[in-house]
Amino acid sequence: MTSPLTQTRFKIGGMDCASCAAKIDTAVRRLDGVADVSVSVTGASMTVSHGGPLNDDKVLRQVARLGYGIVKAEARTDGPETRAHDHAAHDHERHDHGGGQQITKEAAGSSHLHSHPAPGQAWWRTRRAALTLACAAAVLAAYGIGHLFPSAERWAFLAALLVGLVPIARRALMAALAGTPFSIEMLMTIAAAGAVMINATEEAAAVVVLFLIGELLEGVAAGRARASIQGLADLVPKTALVERGGGTVEVPAEQLAVGHVIVVRPGDRIPADGEIVEGSSDIDEAPVTGESTPKRKGVAEPVFAGTINSDGVLKVRVTAAASDNTIARVVRLVEEAQEAKAPTERFIDRFSRYYTPGVLAVGALVAVLPPLIAGGDWSEWIYKGLAILLIGCPCALVISTPAAIAAGLATGARRGLLMKGGAVLEGFRRITAVAFDKTGTLTAGKPAITDIVAYGRDERSVLALAAALEQGSSHPLAVAILDRASAAKAPVPPALAARAISGKGVEGSVGGVAVFLGSGPAAGERADITEAQRLAIDSLNGQGKTVSVLVADGVVAGLIAMRDEPRPDAAAGIAALKAEGIRAVMLTGDNRRTAQAIAASLGIEARTELLPQDKQRIVGELQREGLKVAKVGDGINDAPALAAADIGIAMGGGTDVALETADAAILHGRVLDVARMVRLSRAVMANIGQNITVALGLKAVFLVTTISGITGLWPAILADTGATVLVTANAMRLLRWRG
Repeated sequence: MTSPLTQTRFKIGGMDCASCAAKIDTAVRRLDGVADVSVSVTGASMTVSHGGPLNDDKVLRQVARLGYGIVKAEARTDGPETRAHDHAAHDHERHDHGGGQQITKEAAGSSHLHSHPAPGQAWWRTRRAALTLACAAAVLAAYGIGHLFPSAERWAFLAALLVGLVPIARRALMAALAGTPFSIEMLMTIAAAGAVMINATEEAAAVVVLFLIGELLEGVAAGRARASIQGLADLVPKTALVERGGGTVEVPAEQLAVGHVIVVRPGDRIPADGEIVEGSSDIDEAPVTGESTPKRKGVAEPVFAGTINSDGVLKVRVTAAASDNTIARVVRLVEEAQEAKAPTERFIDRFSRYYTPGVLAVGALVAVLPPLIAGGDWSEWIYKGLAILLIGCPCALVISTPAAIAAGLATGARRGLLMKGGAVLEGFRRITAVAFDKTGTLTAGKPAITDIVAYGRDERSVLALAAALEQGSSHPLAVAILDRASAAKAPVPPALAARAISGKGVEGSVGGVAVFLGSGPAAGERADITEAQRLAIDSLNGQGKTVSVLVADGVVAGLIAMRDEPRPDAAAGIAALKAEGIRAVMLTGDNRRTAQAIAASLGIEARTELLPQDKQRIVGELQREGLKVAKVGDGINDAPALAAADIGIAMGGGTDVALETADAAILHGRVLDVARMVRLSRAVMANIGQNITVALGLKAVFLVTTISGITGLWPAILADTGATVLVTANAMRLLRWRG
């Protein structure tokens, strides 16, 4: 029996693009005992899977030698029950708050070119910004020296060049020793050194400055993408008021434990997932679920960390520790998802492994063949070959896909659309059929009153008498009647000698009137039901509704019909899928009459009276028809069908959502969000297509102009830097996606 893999997680500082991640991935995979490596640029993290003990010190030093900060986060055994881990270790490499091992870049003796900001530190205060500024200042000084002392011009530019090139060359050497000889830094180093050899020192110095500026801009963009999801974690307040000894004590929110009772004042954000034990208030859940309308919540109802208490003082019993509240789980899911590469991203990674050596080969051929074969000028063609190295830098190409996917995952998470990795995000665009569960997915999951038919009284009186009998009952039908009475502000008089009659209904005395509420046959034993009343009951039953008959003093006083009604946006959600060319089908274990009535109101085909294995079978049948199927359910009783589908989607709210069992989850339970996931996927893939076109298109144009002698080293590096900035900026547009 194979022992489970253990996963050790590290936080890494200074990664700005997929090239950084690729170098780290390659270096760590070379270490003994490492089974797999997943690196997330946006999450600033790396997860190392290993079968036996892992030499953490070797991992730390291997990464630090490449010029990145690294801190060990924690280890866990791979499995659903142990997936919870500390998601918030976003500390600078010098600040190991968790007491774990750490190595800073200085400790490893490396240059700190790839530094990243400490918490709250602006990008312009980083060492990278300082290096870029120093190199730019040195180049400007070299221009001044060259103007005043022409004989010293070359040496001045050489000194300015070395300010920026030495750290780049050192990174290139370390990457080569760690298994990545064809890195962007290596191309830059060869091009700059070659330019010096053919007396193009001034251009080489300018090119290095432009390269550093491009990297600085990449860092700013990566930081923005990182902040987009970290902003979710910042929704949770840093402190909480805990009840102790008859008073309250302010404590750090991260120290809250399950069972603590906290006080939440009006206007405060709720610091933990919990259950209200005293008070009621409107809760603004928009930061977590995207719901625009606050929900009124009272005793025994759940609340989520990061939501806002609007108008009442609440006492809340904590139900989840800080590391496992709703926000923490969403952030953790997105961080893990960003480490899982999409098929397109994996293809680009494989392509770049051959692309960079290919660029070196083309550059060498351009530099050597024309002089050897056609007697061209060596200096001219070496210059063109060096320019081709700069044009061929794969920065823009390798960042084109992960930047868009990271932005898409973060954008989805901020709107309650959670997807476990780039492969799932990419897969949504290919979905051609969606199979929905009914109860709790297309419907609210609890009955609600749909019709009140009064005989000899008004509807309000019928509702009041029924609510009087149902006081104190927790039966779903009773709760529906009491909720409707509360919403209608109907008076609920006391009932005397109220008692339930098994299988029939409930009876009692209300204001001196003998009242019974129950099924049609049971009501027929206590009162005469007219033909018109029977027709009304049959009509309501035919619509899939449960009908209770109210009898007062031996006379039928009214009918109350109830049904588990569709969610408010269910019909719009089905219509949105159809507009995208996607087939929708309802799979339910409910009876045919009720299910068909719901399906007809939504405009969806229905398969009824199904067992879990039947749902799984139907998903398979749809797939054999050539459809790509997404299954939407609660993630528990639909587990077989969710597993069989191409994409399984759990629909629920807050901590109840089955994040571990499905490929994706809809946090706030809107049917429309299934279509939004498809649209987000298509938007991301369109963005990736645009990015790849820009990256390769600019390179193709400048390749032709360079060989033709129209452009040289400066335009070459501007083309690469410009393409990188354009691609990153285009990917960041996804952060403003509204669906």
